[in-house]
Amino acid sequence: ALNRKNALFAGSDEGGDNWAVIATLIENCKLSGINPHIWLTDTLARLANGHPANGIAELMPWAAVG
Repeated sequence: ALNRKNALFAGSDEGGDNWAVIATLIENCKLSGINPHIWLTDTLARLANGHPANGIAELMPWAAVG
């Protein structure tokens, strides 16, 4: 319920959509036993260092498990 209340302050429809994507990725990390902070830090660093756009699927939290 807290997440829904926080999402009210997204500012726009697009902001709400972005919030939903980030919240989903973080919850997937938690469900997979991955530390969301570490995953997000690593993923953003890899993107900043030129990770190829066609390889985004391998950065997803569910790809890190297995």
